Amino acid sequence: MKFVVATDEERPVVEHVAARLRERGHEATVLPKATWGAMATDAAGRVARGEFDQAIVCCWTGTGASIAANKVRGIRAALCNDAQTAAGARKWNDANVLALSLRLLSEPLATEIVDAWLDTAYEGSEGESLERLHREEA
Repeated sequence: MKFVVATDEERPVVEHVAARLRERGHEATVLPKATWGAMATDAAGRVARGEFDQAIVCCWTGTGASIAANKVRGIRAALCNDAQTAAGARKWNDANVLALSLRLLSEPLATEIVDAWLDTAYEGSEGESLERLHREEA
């Protein structure tokens, strides 16, 4: 899978996230640092256009990045501060953008969250597939 990773602050944990993706056999492109709104919408737009399969966006709280990413049509960004939330976002919500808080993120926690994200597949939500919803929106 191809991931784009974006941040508004250069922090070692961001490169750790990209390295973890690569260790797990995925492509990971880290974009140059930009303001939280610009980097999140840029990364989300690249996913929406099919340039990348998924994105990981990081800002101080993760909230702004998730809000900005969710403004892009076709994006389902989830702010995840633990592995269980990341697994749920994939399993029930078919999230395609993972938003992370740089304030809370350590390398061990980042590994747990990214692994849960990668290890969990979408299983459907309340009997309705997102593919059907997307067709109805079009």
